[in-house]
Amino acid sequence: MPKQRPRQAPRHYPRVARVNEVVLEALAEELERLSDPRLGFVTLTGVEVTTDLSYADVYYSVLGTDQDRSETAAALASAAPRLRSVLARHVRMKHLPELRFREDPSVAGGQRIDSLLRELHSDDDPVDDATDRRRNRGGR
Repeated sequence: MPKQRPRQAPRHYPRVARVNEVVLEALAEELERLSDPRLGFVTLTGVEVTTDLSYADVYYSVLGTDQDRSETAAALASAAPRLRSVLARHVRMKHLPELRFREDPSVAGGQRIDSLLRELHSDDDPVDDATDRRRNRGGR
């Protein structure tokens, strides 16, 4: 009698995570096709669909001024119904989530950290840097 292999549990990949990825991909593709001049340099950074699949928070980042950000928010809000209908064609789901666009806070936080680091490096004394480099090379 042949030896039976121990049965491995199937890999669990939550449905919501799969839906997040599919929604992000479909919306990003359609966003490239939109011809709204208010969109500018917008990037979709992530999607979080609620566990009951009724809402999808779509996170985005925008390069530009505060005015560019507000115009992009208005453009995304006005494009939401069209994006949702496109999503319905790409994703087979019984209930399609309502799209809610939110500016990604992590991008602003990253820019703030970057500016702080640049400020710290600009305050460094160049004489101390040269001395540190000589010490690291084994010089005097």
